[in-house]
Amino acid sequence: MITNGVEDEEKWLAAGIAGLQQNAFYMHRALDSNNLKDALKYSAQMLSELRTSKLSPHKYYELYMRAFDELRKLEIFFREETNRGCSIVELYELVQHAGNILPRLYLLCTVGSVYIKSKEAPAKDILKDLVEMCRSIQHPLRGLFLRSYLSQVSRDKLPDIGSEYEGDADTVMDAVEFVLQNFTEMNKLWVRMQHQGHAREKEKREKERSELRDLVGKNLHVLGQIEGIDLDLYKDMVLPRVLEQVVNCKDEIAQGYLMDCIIQVFPDEYHLQTLETLLGACPQFQPSVDIKTVLARLMERLSNYAALSAEVLPEFFQVEAFAKLNSAIGKVIEAQEDMPIAGVVTLYSSLLTFSLHVHPDRLDYVDQILGACVQKLSGKGKLKDNKATKQIVALLSAPLEKYKDIDTALKLSNYPRLMENLDDSTSKEMATVLVQNILKNKTCISTAEKVEALFELMKALIRDLDEGVDDELDEDDFQEEQNSVAQLIQMLHNDDPEEMLKIICAVKKHILTGGPKRLPFTVPPLIFNSLKFVRRLHSHDENVPEEESSAMPKKFFQILNQIIEALSIVPVPELALKLYLECAEAANDSDIEPVAYEFFTQAYILYEEEISDSKAQVTAIQLIIGTLQRMHIFGVENRDTLTHKATGYSAKLLKKPDQCRAVYACSHLFWVDDQDNIKDGERVLLCLKRALRIANAAQQMSNATRGSSGSVLLFIEILNKYLYFFEKGVSQINVASVQSLIELITTEMQSENTTADPAADAFFASTLRYIQFQKDKGGAVGEKFESINS
Repeated sequence: MITNGVEDEEKWLAAGIAGLQQNAFYMHRALDSNNLKDALKYSAQMLSELRTSKLSPHKYYELYMRAFDELRKLEIFFREETNRGCSIVELYELVQHAGNILPRLYLLCTVGSVYIKSKEAPAKDILKDLVEMCRSIQHPLRGLFLRSYLSQVSRDKLPDIGSEYEGDADTVMDAVEFVLQNFTEMNKLWVRMQHQGHAREKEKREKERSELRDLVGKNLHVLGQIEGIDLDLYKDMVLPRVLEQVVNCKDEIAQGYLMDCIIQVFPDEYHLQTLETLLGACPQFQPSVDIKTVLARLMERLSNYAALSAEVLPEFFQVEAFAKLNSAIGKVIEAQEDMPIAGVVTLYSSLLTFSLHVHPDRLDYVDQILGACVQKLSGKGKLKDNKATKQIVALLSAPLEKYKDIDTALKLSNYPRLMENLDDSTSKEMATVLVQNILKNKTCISTAEKVEALFELMKALIRDLDEGVDDELDEDDFQEEQNSVAQLIQMLHNDDPEEMLKIICAVKKHILTGGPKRLPFTVPPLIFNSLKFVRRLHSHDENVPEEESSAMPKKFFQILNQIIEALSIVPVPELALKLYLECAEAANDSDIEPVAYEFFTQAYILYEEEISDSKAQVTAIQLIIGTLQRMHIFGVENRDTLTHKATGYSAKLLKKPDQCRAVYACSHLFWVDDQDNIKDGERVLLCLKRALRIANAAQQMSNATRGSSGSVLLFIEILNKYLYFFEKGVSQINVASVQSLIELITTEMQSENTTADPAADAFFASTLRYIQFQKDKGGAVGEKFESINS
């Protein structure tokens, strides 16, 4: 049925075009022979094709445009006729003898255009005559296109100020009256279309009307281009008349579209000065009108106008624009009780943008807007509407983007209250926006109160709110989120130790609620930020008595110990051990021996009780030895205890090569260059000899299990340790011990049982070159190495 209707319409259009073209052909022939009578006859017959009621607006427009092209040629002919002496007045009367009203009016408008151009009569009289006679066509579609044609041919002939058709003192009023009258009649015709036909065709009619809306809107564009319309005329006549028509038509399509036209075509300063009138019309519109979009566009235009220059801002203050817009939004929301939450938030988001442009210094306005949203959302629980949540994120992000300072957001009492209405997923998104803003602008959060408020806003990033949210998150995205939080924690700082301690405690309280998945990301940055502060504190307190200088760092270390202990729930013993050692080293730098010893003790306990993987043990031993070697604070008894434990752990590693390397690394614990009290050559030699025995045992095991003695790489590594301590002047490491080890390695490498190892060969060759290099140096060093035969 629909297909048949479309096919029929195509046939009717084809027939209309054929009839139009046929009559246009005869009209052209008459024009060429200067036969006015036949030209009028065939042009009237051609225009009769526009009398059809069978075409949709889209198809009718196609037919109309063909007729329009022909009418332009006819207008040129009429102009030439008047130049040849034909009276334009007689021609104006002659065309009124056309048999049908529609062709007659098209011809009348065409001749009227020439009549105005001839200036034989005032433009205002001709325009008034034409606009009145067009009332004869009351068919909506035909009437709309006829009046559109009238608007088209007259738009450059209005009696405007500065125009060649300018009349007396009231010339602008005449032009405005003409356009307003044409607009009013066209709007009535356009609205009337909605009430024709069956109710079941409502959607079709609305679609057709949407296709025709530009015909009506062009009148407002013409009004906007009239130079003579100043602010007073606009305020007293133009806007009231237009709004009267918009309100009285009681049509949702017309009201929404025409308000948008008003906002777009007239100057921003006019909107500002007539804000009360414009906003006063909004509550009178039909409930189904999308007024939020209209108001949003109005506020967007005013915001852009305010952003152009600071010079216009006093105008905004004078008319109290914010108060009027805020009041209007409240009335619209109140009038449209069923307005979706997304629409409400959109309105307040536009108002916030306006406020940030016009009143950037008025934080109370920002908080007032957020408070209005909170009030509207109260009692509705967590928002599930995706569109609404996106709007709230945009609303909450606006102050951050404007002020580039999180401090501003923290001053807004309604900011956290509005965030509470977001679901966990959106809360996390908003928290990420907050963090990124801080990182981008390098904002320093310097008080515990601000940290407390900030972390409360960020709780979706640092707490397990809903298991499902994190489960859905990609692991890379989760790590990126937590790394951002870690960066933020590193930026927290205050020079006052008491306040900094409060900041650390505040962060600790929040991150310890983060659960096992987050703690490995959030604990380390807090530890390192605290240690950085403690070291800085020590450097500033060098002249302070020891008891006073250590009191504050001890408080920090107590907190840090508690934080690291919390990692036991994860568990990540390797990370906890690293952090204990970092704290021990910081306590060493602060000259607090008991604290440093306690952290080492905790690290050893972790190693013994929690770290069972052999690879993790090797890494842990290397960290322990490296940290212990750098410690200078320990007395003899404490150092011996810790050193003895470290060497014991080294000898108990599972794999012989790991044992060997850990044991020879322990030799560094007994000889530290910059500490005269830690130079024990006997124990250095003891460690190295023990390492040799373990390396030898490793070779024997390899020989027993594989039939070959394996690589000599361990021996070469031990030789390098011998050379290191020999060069440092450890008397127990003499030429004979170095020489015997070189010979042992050479013999082993030449043995048939030894597995070929190019890396070991290269390493040994490099070691021998180093010995030769030292010999070639000459002096005391060269003399020392001269006795070694390489």
